[in-house]
Amino acid sequence: MRSPYAVLGVKKSAEPATIKSAYRTLAKSWHPDQNHNNPEAGSKFAEITRAYQLLINPDLRQRFD
Repeated sequence: MRSPYAVLGVKKSAEPATIKSAYRTLAKSWHPDQNHNNPEAGSKFAEITRAYQLLINPDLRQRFD
């Protein structure tokens, strides 16, 4: 798995609000319902979601760092 920071395009010092904003922007653009003709949209959306879940949880984020 790539770094969740790289996946979301945020710095390691990013605040939760910044992480959430980056996630929402990427999720909207890569959501499979918005990209019917793009076969990799589902996997990209899943990667974005996993990165967000890791970074938004303070305990998981601390263990990752």
